This record gives sequence, structure tokens and C-alpha cells, in this order.
Amino acid sequence: MANNLLSAWGTVGSVLLAILILLVMITVHEFGHYLAGKLLKFKIDEFSIGFGPALFKRRSKKTGELFALRLIPLGGYCAFAGEDGLEAPPPPEPFAETAEGEKTQNATAMSEEEVPAPPSPTEEEKARWFVNRKPWQRIIVLVSGALMNYLLAVLLIIACFFAYGQTMLAVYEAEPASGIPAEHCLQDRDILLAAEGRSLYLSTDVAAVLNGKKAGEQVRFRISRLFTDEAGESRREELELEVQLREDVTVKNSADLSSVWHALGIRFEETEEGGSYLLASAAYRFGFWETLERSFVYSFKIAGSIFKILGELLTGQLGLSVLGGPVSTIAITSQVAGTSFRGFLEIAGYIGVNLAVFNLLPIPALDGSKVVFTVIEWIRGKPVNRKVEAIIHFAGLILLLGFAVLVDILQFV
Repeated sequence: MANNLLSAWGTVGSVLLAILILLVMITVHEFGHYLAGKLLKFKIDEFSIGFGPALFKRRSKKTGELFALRLIPLGGYCAFAGEDGLEAPPPPEPFAETAEGEKTQNATAMSEEEVPAPPSPTEEEKARWFVNRKPWQRIIVLVSGALMNYLLAVLLIIACFFAYGQTMLAVYEAEPASGIPAEHCLQDRDILLAAEGRSLYLSTDVAAVLNGKKAGEQVRFRISRLFTDEAGESRREELELEVQLREDVTVKNSADLSSVWHALGIRFEETEEGGSYLLASAAYRFGFWETLERSFVYSFKIAGSIFKILGELLTGQLGLSVLGGPVSTIAITSQVAGTSFRGFLEIAGYIGVNLAVFNLLPIPALDGSKVVFTVIEWIRGKPVNRKVEAIIHFAGLILLLGFAVLVDILQFV
């Protein structure tokens, strides 16, 4: 009973940690918009963490900006005045704070008909509205959210690589081969560092090197191998190894790697779910400058893999079942982040790069789409009809929400 209770609390804690990671990443994203807007002197109405009813809010007496913490912790926003070109600036709130922090009602002696209308914005205020700023300024504000996500992700990756080493692909158990000399085979606990002179970061990097090669060909790997001396002490040494492939390698998409592992002699273990190749991951430390370089390259690799998967989805090479919506994302994040602080850093960095790339895609409702509309306006010298653009973004938001629900359902069907 006690063990079950501890396990349940552990699961709850992991889920809360996953939600915290997502909330921090989204807050950082919106803060990127906010910071760029402040630097370029845009008029900002509100900066909120979360959605729904406000748990806490405070309006700046100096700038009039509202800062709020809201109930639903899966989002946030930075609202610019005149952002869609349709709305008027918000009227003053019916309550204002006194210098002592007490709230007094405005126009208490007036009926609703007697309350004066909010003053019309001055030309100076209108000039600070989002749609009235120069296109290049709006583009900077729009991309700044993704930029902040990426910078935070890179810092997390750098911290993880320096503190724990880079997570590398490793052989958990190799399959003995008849007819192939041992010096041309991978062994248990080998860590794969490079192939054909190309550093390895993701499993797809291995696939890219081997794809199209035939059985019997030899591929040059740089590996870290575990040796044990006569005294029973273990040490690792880097060495170059010509690995002889055991079958032809044909990679159809990013998820189709079975021929890669079979060709390298990775043992396949049958299970009730169908089985899996006995691979592992291992932290491996590099020198200072190489670690720094690999941190940036790794972030680029993550971004590139996102574009690759999207391309395979559009061409029908991959099905929607490989994607995950909010529920799946929280589930996977909680599993990885709950294992260790290293796992927390890794998954947070991965999510940061994903958010940066995804938000810059030219999909309606995302920042990338808004950049496209701004560029069109810049070229034409006049904006696309604001109402049409607003409808397109709203429709895009509905489709994105529906798509997110669909891919989550596919994960459990």
C-alpha cells in the first residue's frame, strides 16, 4: 500500500514537473516578444502567464501594462495594442489602486449612462500600436519569442553536456556473427562516436551514413570501447573500427531503422509488444571547445530532424501516429524529466528547440504565419485585409487545436 502511494505521488510529481517545463518555456517565449516590444517602444496592453481567470494581476501605473497570473498553466501571451488592427485600446478598469494599495471604484456616483467614454488615443499612442510600426520592427518582435526559446534551450544543452557529458548511442548487447571476424564487429557496451568521419548525435545520423550500403561492405566507426585488465579494473579507450555490415541497409523514413541495427549486429529481443533492438544511451565527455561546439550542433540537429519529420509527413512517408499532442508531450516529458536532473535538462532543451522551430512555421495562428503576412505587406506597401487575416489566424488556431487532439487520440487507439 505504501509503495503504491509513493509511486502515485512520484507520478504526480513527474507530471507537475513536465507542466512546469512547458509553462517556463512558453513564458520565456512570450517574454521574448515582450522584451523586443519594450526595446522597440511598442505599446503593450498585457503580459500573462497562463490562460483563463486571473489568480493575480497588477497594472503598472507608469506604463498601463497589465501583468497577470492565470488559472490554466498551459500557455501565456503578450498582448500588444492594435495587434490585429481591429480592436480599440481597452477602456480603463472600473477599479484602480490607490497609492496605499487600496481599491476604489471609479465614478461611484455615476450611473452606467453617466460614466464617460474612455478618451480617444492620441496620435502618439496610435503610432506605438503594433500594426502601425514598421514591418521590420514587427518581424523582430514576432521572431523574438522563438529566439528566446532557442537561446534558453542551447544554455540548457550546454549545461547538460558540461555537467554530465553528451548522451551518445551505445550497444547494449551485440549479436554474435558467424563468418565475420571479431575485429569487424561491434561489442557489448560500445559507444558510437562517429561514422565515416561524421560525428554522431542522433540515431538518424547513423541511418544517413549507412543508407544504401550493401551487406559485406565495411563502414569506418570511431567508438569508445570498454576494456577490463587482469586486476579487474575497467577503462575506456577510443579506437577506429571497420564494421562489416550483415545486410543491405534501406531506410524509408525516420522511424524505419530496423535494417540499420540489424546490419550493425545489434541483438533483437522478442517481446509481447513485438520486440526491440538492444541499444542503450551513455553519457560521454568531450573536451571544452568540442563540448561547446557539439552543444550548438546538437541543437541544429534537433531542429533539422523536426523539418525532416514534417517533410515525411507531408509526403506520406510517415503516419500521424509518430506525433504527439499536449497529453503525449506531458506524458513523455514527465517520464524523462522525472528520472534525473540530467533527464530534466535534456528534455527541457529538446522542447525548447521544438517550440522555437514550430512557432516559426508558416501555419496560421503561429508567429511564422504572422511574419509571412508582414512580409507580404512590406512588399505590397499595404496590408492584407485585417479582417481576412484575423479570420485566417482564428481558423488556423481551431485547426491546430483539433490536430493536437487528433494526434493524442491516435497515440492511445
